Amino acid sequence: MQSAIRKTCLASVSAFGISVLVASPAMAQSNTDQSAANNSRVDSPAIVVTGTRQADRSAADTVAPIDVVSGAELTNQADSDISNLLRVAVPSFNVNTQPISDAATLVRPANLRGLSPDNTLVLVNGKRMHRAAVIAFLGGGISDGSQGPDVSTIPAIAIKQLEVLRDGASSQYGSDAIAGVMNFILKDDAEGGMVTGKWGSTYEGDGDNYLIGLNVGLPITDAGFLNLSAEYGESDATSRSVQRDDAAALIAAGNTAVADPAQIWGQPNVNDDFKFFANFGIDLAPDITLYAFGNYAERNVDGGFFFRNPTNRAGVYRGPLVDPNTGFADPNGVASVLVGDLSINNTGDCPAGIPLTGTNGLIPDPTILAAVSADANCFSFVELFPGGFTPRFGGDLEDYSMAGGLRGQLFGGLDFDLSYRHGRNKVDFFIRNTINASLGPNTPTEFNPGGYSQTENVVNLDLGYNFQVGSGSVYVAAGAEYRDETFRIFAGDPASFELGPLAQPTAAYPFGQGFSTSSNGFGGFSNNAAGSSKEDNKAVYLDVEADLIEALTLQAAVRYEDTKSFGDTTTWKLGALYRLSDNFRLRGTYSTGFHVPTAGQANVINVTTQFSNGQLQDEGTFPLFSPAGLIVSDFIADTTANGGLGLPRPTLGPEEADSFTAGVAGDFGNVTFTLDYFNIKLKDRISRSSTINFTNALLYLADREGVMVTSTNTAGLLAELDAANVIDRNDFTGFEDLTSFAFFNNAFDTRTQGIDFVANARLDLTEAGRTQATLAINYTKTDVVDADPTISATRIRQLEENLPNWKGFFNLTHEEGPFRGLLRANYYGSFYEAHLDDGTLPIDAGSRVTFDAELGYEVIEGLELTVGAQNLLDTYPTRNPYAGIAGAEYTVTSPFGFNGGTYYIRARFQW
Repeated sequence: MQSAIRKTCLASVSAFGISVLVASPAMAQSNTDQSAANNSRVDSPAIVVTGTRQADRSAADTVAPIDVVSGAELTNQADSDISNLLRVAVPSFNVNTQPISDAATLVRPANLRGLSPDNTLVLVNGKRMHRAAVIAFLGGGISDGSQGPDVSTIPAIAIKQLEVLRDGASSQYGSDAIAGVMNFILKDDAEGGMVTGKWGSTYEGDGDNYLIGLNVGLPITDAGFLNLSAEYGESDATSRSVQRDDAAALIAAGNTAVADPAQIWGQPNVNDDFKFFANFGIDLAPDITLYAFGNYAERNVDGGFFFRNPTNRAGVYRGPLVDPNTGFADPNGVASVLVGDLSINNTGDCPAGIPLTGTNGLIPDPTILAAVSADANCFSFVELFPGGFTPRFGGDLEDYSMAGGLRGQLFGGLDFDLSYRHGRNKVDFFIRNTINASLGPNTPTEFNPGGYSQTENVVNLDLGYNFQVGSGSVYVAAGAEYRDETFRIFAGDPASFELGPLAQPTAAYPFGQGFSTSSNGFGGFSNNAAGSSKEDNKAVYLDVEADLIEALTLQAAVRYEDTKSFGDTTTWKLGALYRLSDNFRLRGTYSTGFHVPTAGQANVINVTTQFSNGQLQDEGTFPLFSPAGLIVSDFIADTTANGGLGLPRPTLGPEEADSFTAGVAGDFGNVTFTLDYFNIKLKDRISRSSTINFTNALLYLADREGVMVTSTNTAGLLAELDAANVIDRNDFTGFEDLTSFAFFNNAFDTRTQGIDFVANARLDLTEAGRTQATLAINYTKTDVVDADPTISATRIRQLEENLPNWKGFFNLTHEEGPFRGLLRANYYGSFYEAHLDDGTLPIDAGSRVTFDAELGYEVIEGLELTVGAQNLLDTYPTRNPYAGIAGAEYTVTSPFGFNGGTYYIRARFQW
């Protein structure tokens, strides 16, 4: 059935590319609302509210470039996730799949103009959207440590239009508006509506997905409206994996319990994905409007982690060298599988390990394995997971917000807008098919590691007045804002961070038995990690726009902002638009900007598992002021003569930006175009640092304090330092297995520059048809101009080359009678991937062109049936030359994903 549907869709959309442009005249298009929305980029210039305080400014007359994307342009696509929809609607917007990226798999980090996700300010109806609770610890170098909003909670069916300000705007909107501003304008119809249903799948037959959507406008008396939008959908996982070399060797050696593939690379399962938005407004008086809007969203995301090899996963399986006949420790022996002594005494009645013998030394010795299994005092994890295991990680995400206010005019011309917005994003993590190895056979295999929440409150007062100056005018706006945020860590269940009997020091095992603590793969948040962190922000601004003569528009803005933890700052902006003629305009801006560390970035504690040097290792992220952070800070800053690294002491403070744009815009007949250059110098970028060896930091501490230690691992060193009263071991609960450590700091500067070109054309190809073409091209190049020595060369290259420099699309739409069609070519330039974030595994991935197509037919008035395909020709990114290491068949950071082609069918009814 899927094959037949796929063939029908492919035949239809392929034929469209030829037939739609020569379609014969037919009956007039009845769906006028849809037609107008589809052509919003080409018809008369759209009125915008982003980047300007005036109510009647068009996108063609702004001093900085603004893209206007209609809601229909977003919904006439295969994808349901708004991030993927934006990827082919905004050329400088990038987002990828993020497999095996811990919490970043749940809320994928997105980049505008090559900068971090939290360098883009997101607004809904002009009001700041709250951040997601998720911090992207693994973000491909560029997004490491970012905490931006979760735009995927916005249902596409609720969007009237999206306005993208491609310019720095911190002086107008505050912290974060460095790369630009994205303002989602909600539908405000008081009547009519739409119901839609879509089903799709990949050409490979996995990734089945469906979406049901509803939008309805309701009148509230004769003076108001209530517009409601909802979407519900699910998406199955995909797999573009090959068998790992080590797993294949285990199977070849006779281990029949190893899965094939042992590790899956693909998009995660997304279940119960529900999104709701309400938008309300009513005129209380001729010049006074009461408004409110809000949302609720939830979803369940379930993805995979790295495979735990049953012969060598440290802390679970990897044992010492042992005598091949007895299993007792022998420095000249063979590799083994670790055995725990459950009696926790000094009798030594269990072997140290089960010798690995058989083909290539990959199979535990059956005789000693049987003896261990028969002895109630002895245990090895090959008894529970003989083929190793691959944890499944995910979370339940909940998001809601509410906003309300009054706006209008007072005293015959004073514009005002008084508003309040509250938002909260929460994620509860889960991990299953894994263990807390220190609990031995009593370990659960499913854990609740805890979660994060982000709560924000914003109060705004905006005032504006238009002064007539001669034949021109000056619009003066001023306002104030108060914003607070609370980031909270919720403790996990005790088993997710517990130090079980196989990790606790005893007389026989003074530094533990070598078994790892916490839920393997994503350790639970302990009680000492749980808690709340707060930040607040106060700001005032002044914004002036002057049209003193018809040919010239000037803009100036200044903003003072004061934060609780990071001091105050003043930012400013100057801009001008000059009309050389009715059809040709020059424009440019210069602005300063800033981004303040979030409460989460300043205070988060996290332990995750990452692939490094061919092995899995636990990496921690902790605040600089925490006990662990202070140790590492001293280790970094102390002189090499004292055993330290002798590097600058890490600090965490605001980012500062200087931005310059210059461009031209023109209208010639049915063709409009914009060409803009941008240059963004970003100083003291906030990011998760490169990792520091935590064991070396503890050895440095022991030497500095004069403590003689015998351990060479973290757990043992913590125990010895605690016994010497140098540290309190309780401050390090859950850290016992760490081999490396990272923190948030300001460690490098960048310069990002590039060009945006957008051209639209209205084509009269047939007498009764309506055709438009859009060409959009973005070139973005980032250079790291100054970096702390702790930032690795691999990280620098990721920052500079992990996103393609060139990206663009050519979009062609045609409407004629009951037919509507779309054909789009997307170009993604070449890029660099450090596979598994490992600089010794470089991939220079080639450029690709993908095609999307859609053909719709209005069966009866208001009812349209559609077939379509995304990535029509089933194009894949560059194959991974290191696929055997961890099983990824393709480059996993590909800017267009790695699922190949997808097809879909959709029914939509509008009234």
